[in-house]
Amino acid sequence: MIQTMEKIKAYMRGWLNYYGIADMRNNIKSLNGWLYRRIRMCIWKQWKQPRTRMRKLIGLGVDSHYAATIAYDRKGYWFNAGNKAVNWALSKERLINWGFYD
Repeated sequence: MIQTMEKIKAYMRGWLNYYGIADMRNNIKSLNGWLYRRIRMCIWKQWKQPRTRMRKLIGLGVDSHYAATIAYDRKGYWFNAGNKAVNWALSKERLINWGFYD
């Protein structure tokens, strides 16, 4: 995941420097939102087993009953990355603290 973070940082810096001159703020914000959901999806995918997902969500402060419901959900990675509890547990601020670029 660290290598992925470094690649994303490099791309984002390049995009922001290249398109920062143009009037592309809305497109960059849209891309940024998509990127954070994609990062959440990759993290969710890394936590392969439902037991691991539940343990990690509880560790991040999600209620244990709700964490179990989400962890054992058989919907896709992208769908679960958009879940409210996953968004709260892996919030934008938390991802930035972990080293992702905003």
